[in-house]
Amino acid sequence: MRGDLAALEVLRPRRLAEALAALADSDRPCPIAGGTDLYVALNEGRAPARRFLDLSRLDELTGLETTPSGLRLGARTTYTELRASRLVRRRAPVLAEMAASVGAIAIQNRGTLGGSLGNASPASDPAPVLLALDAAVELAARDGRRVVRRRVPLDRFFIGYRETAARPDELIVAVLLPSSALEGWRYAYRKVGTRRAQAISKVVAAVGLELGARPRRIAAARIAYGSMAPTPVRARAAEAALAGRAPTSAAGRAAARALLAEDLHPIDDLRSSADYRALVAGRLLESLLGALGGFRPGLDD
Repeated sequence: MRGDLAALEVLRPRRLAEALAALADSDRPCPIAGGTDLYVALNEGRAPARRFLDLSRLDELTGLETTPSGLRLGARTTYTELRASRLVRRRAPVLAEMAASVGAIAIQNRGTLGGSLGNASPASDPAPVLLALDAAVELAARDGRRVVRRRVPLDRFFIGYRETAARPDELIVAVLLPSSALEGWRYAYRKVGTRRAQAISKVVAAVGLELGARPRRIAAARIAYGSMAPTPVRARAAEAALAGRAPTSAAGRAAARALLAEDLHPIDDLRSSADYRALVAGRLLESLLGALGGFRPGLDD
C-alpha cells in the first residue's frame, strides 16, 4: 500500500443522525461504504480525502424489503446480498443477474449499491439496470436535530462526470424501485468487457419492456447504457421508437438506429474506441430486445 494510512482520519458512527451531523460540519469527511474504489486509489498513492466517514456500522442503511410502493433496498446492500435475496430474485431478477457480473467474490462481498451510485462512475454496473427499473434514490440530511429525507429519480441523479444531485451534507440511504416497474415488465442486461470477471465494462446495457397482450405490442420501454458517456444514460429516442410496435426484428433495428442517431455519443478511452462502442451498443440493443420480445434479431419481417 503506497498511501500513508497513518495520516488518514476515519470516523465510525453507529447511527445515521451521527453520520449526518459529521457531514453538516464545514470540515466534512468523505463517506465510504465498501471502499473498493478507495483501496485502489490508496494503493496508487492517491488519497481523495484525509478524513473519511465509515458507514459500515450504520444498520439504518441495510435491509431489503417490500413497501406499499415497491421495493426498498438499503444503500449498504452488497452485490452478494442482491444475489442471495429471494425477494430480489423473485421481483427484480435482473438485479441479481447484474450483481453476479460485478468483479469477483471479494468485490461482491464488499461493494454496495449506494457506494456505486454515490461514486457516479460512468462505467457503473448497477446504474443502467436501476435506470431501466425506473429507480430513485432516497437521500438524507440533518436539519437541526431532525433527519430529513428526499427522493431523487435516478435519471436526474447523475449530473456530470462523477457528479450527482446529492448535496455535500446528504447521504444515499436507500434505492427505491416502484411497483409499476416490477409488475408486467420484462428485463434483460448485458455487460461487455475484456473478460468475464474483474473487468471494467466497455459497454453495459439494460432493457425493460412492458408488453401488451392483445394485440401483442410494446406498451413502453426503458433502455439505459453505461460506459458510453460521462454519466450513465437513458436512451429515450430508442424507447420512443419502440412504443406501440410489435416486438419484431424491424422494431429492434428501428430502435438501434434511433439509439445511435440521437441517444449515444460514445467516448474514446483506454478501454475501447467510440466506433467499437457504437457497433456493440446497437447490436446489444437488438439482441436484448430479441430476448425479451421473442424474436431473432437480424431477420427480415
